[in-house]
Amino acid sequence: MSIEVRNLRKRFGDFTALDDVSLRFDQGELVALLGPSGCGKTTLLRIIAGLSRADSGDVLFDGNDASTRQPGDRQVGFVFQHYALFRHMSVFDNIAFGLQVKPRAQRPSKAEISRRVHALLQLVQLDWLADRFPSQLSGGQRQRIALARALAVEPRVLLLDEPFGALDAQVRKELRRWLRRLHDELQVTSIFVTHDQEEALEVSDRIVLMHQGQVMQQGTPQAVYQNPVSPFVYGFLGNVNRFDGVADRGRLHLGQATYRTADEASNAASNFIDAPEHAAVRDTPASAYVRPHELEIERYAHGRPGIAARLSRAWLSGGAARLELQQDEQPGLIEAELPLARFQALQLRQGEMLLLRPQQAHIFLHPMAPAQQLEK
Repeated sequence: MSIEVRNLRKRFGDFTALDDVSLRFDQGELVALLGPSGCGKTTLLRIIAGLSRADSGDVLFDGNDASTRQPGDRQVGFVFQHYALFRHMSVFDNIAFGLQVKPRAQRPSKAEISRRVHALLQLVQLDWLADRFPSQLSGGQRQRIALARALAVEPRVLLLDEPFGALDAQVRKELRRWLRRLHDELQVTSIFVTHDQEEALEVSDRIVLMHQGQVMQQGTPQAVYQNPVSPFVYGFLGNVNRFDGVADRGRLHLGQATYRTADEASNAASNFIDAPEHAAVRDTPASAYVRPHELEIERYAHGRPGIAARLSRAWLSGGAARLELQQDEQPGLIEAELPLARFQALQLRQGEMLLLRPQQAHIFLHPMAPAQQLEK
């Protein structure tokens, strides 16, 4: 089933949860709604499910208006963060519940219900737990049972609200891989809410990044990660260093320094980042965003281009070394990541002055200061 939402608006008192949101979810697609708490992603999910009503706008299922359909008539399976299993029921009865409460004319036979429940238990790889109760299961097992229960009614759409948010990091990692494999097998149109950037990047076909009730950017995980359209998107998708300064004649000079001529700028201190895309900009406040692994590091040499910073701390993490650095007289830490072999070859010492050169940087001009073009 394809889903389309058009111009959805939803307010709770003075708070705007959704502000003119329009999106399409194609048949068989797995989409992550990603964003900070309060951005509107769960509200959007509940409106699609029919659990909440929008103040205005439309929800279409396969091109047909779904606003008059009750939640039970929308063929939607919903999985919550906290499982919502019936504690007094066995695993088998929890999964069978949605089938057993169907109207008599639509209710499968007991034999069919039993067949379907056992098939789902095998699908979620927990067929040996049919007689257990929720209190006897681990968190990861309970969440898989909750998913099996949602699938029992054969939904055409699967909605998941922070499905792994209550689990520890290792279990979350295992379950999101399992969810991806399960989705590839079932091909049910699926939308899941998360604030975990890594989860969205790993699992989804498409990411919809939301903020303050609006869609900031959408696209494949690779496209959104590599081509962020705003500082918010860049900063939300993984660790990032921000360098503030002044864009002038194709360079971002860190701090507030500006220069009268290009020669004067080139002979100044080494704290600048090349910004050829802003070659026509003069004396304009701007910020550069650079991910830790995009910083090349070498020992400091006066006059060489780059960012001068002092090594505060370094530690090993798997096959990489992670560094924290500090610019003199500048607040905040710079984070860098080096391959282990490169780190070992450099033999860096704590307190040593280093030179950082971004291999890739996205530079955004500050909106409150329009770019000034060079005089011809």
